[in-house]
Amino acid sequence: MVGATVADSEAPTNMLRSIHHAAIICSNYEASRRVYTECLGLRIVAEHLRAERQSWKLDLALPDGSQIELFSFPNPPARPSYPEACGLRHLAFEVADVTSCKAALESMGVAVEAVRIDEYTNRRFVFLADPDGLPLELYEAASQNGVQQ
Repeated sequence: MVGATVADSEAPTNMLRSIHHAAIICSNYEASRRVYTECLGLRIVAEHLRAERQSWKLDLALPDGSQIELFSFPNPPARPSYPEACGLRHLAFEVADVTSCKAALESMGVAVEAVRIDEYTNRRFVFLADPDGLPLELYEAASQNGVQQ
């Protein structure tokens, strides 16, 4: 079905419910494990050494139940991020307060770009990169009654 399109009238409704997980291949398992667990605070669900593949698989959970699978493989090719390549552009995580998250990450030595404002939603966001240069976005939750969530 690659390359096929479905007319809007034929599209299934309510087929997809949420994103369950995103998989990331890293070049330095320990460095990436540290960023995703210690800096970003993701909870470890499971960690497995797959000796036959010379690979680690780390399952990480966000508070809403969605997950990140972090894989290591020997000598993976670099991911083209700059200039932007076709495919997944970045991962975005919702946060309550972009400014406090930025400050916390910077206090741990993580480089974080300047806070920007989404021109369409007027919500604040920042970008940082994981140890392999994968762009990660922190996007501020919508406010209710003028109070950020």
